Amino acid sequence: MNRRNYQKELEQLLQSFCGEKKKLLLHCCCAPCSSYVLEYLHAFFEITVFFYNPNITQEEEYEKRKKELLRYLHEVSYGGEIHVQEAGYEPQRFLEAAKGHEEDAERGVRCERCFQLRLEETARRAKEGMFDYFCTTLSISPHKDAALLMQLGEALAEKYGVSYLPSDFKKRDGYKRSIALSKEHGLYRQDYCGCLYSAAAREREKET
Repeated sequence: MNRRNYQKELEQLLQSFCGEKKKLLLHCCCAPCSSYVLEYLHAFFEITVFFYNPNITQEEEYEKRKKELLRYLHEVSYGGEIHVQEAGYEPQRFLEAAKGHEEDAERGVRCERCFQLRLEETARRAKEGMFDYFCTTLSISPHKDAALLMQLGEALAEKYGVSYLPSDFKKRDGYKRSIALSKEHGLYRQDYCGCLYSAAAREREKET
């Protein structure tokens, strides 16, 4: 079975717009991951950033990441074109989704449930807001499975009737560009995804 080239699919889709901007609800996990994605897509979409990350279980960390994203939007030339939505600090929703999988290794069922939680809320809001597309910045990370995100996103697209944007943002050196933009703007780059389980795993790695 041939592996899909999500970047090629995206490029073909963008060409089909013929200069018309579509409405995109973009789930953003943090400023560094969002930096390249927003730089790349803002010419093709009327973007609304959706900061919904109940997996960030410490409120201080949640606020820090949110403020960094808003600061980035304030600094870049196209930032004024970007709309912002926030669902609020809801760690309990993630903890409930992760129940029974607290000891899972990273990239296991707990992570899949986390992606599902965040993408489903994005899809629901995209339908309510009559967006043309929804998507997430998560695929820019080399630690995130773009195929899994596409699978989840396309299933939700069918459920809610809003198209999921084909994407693997680490392509075209997207991850490298996000690092460069992070350095340029002095963005805070966290070393764990956000939940207390990944934070504990990261600390164990540091001790070995």
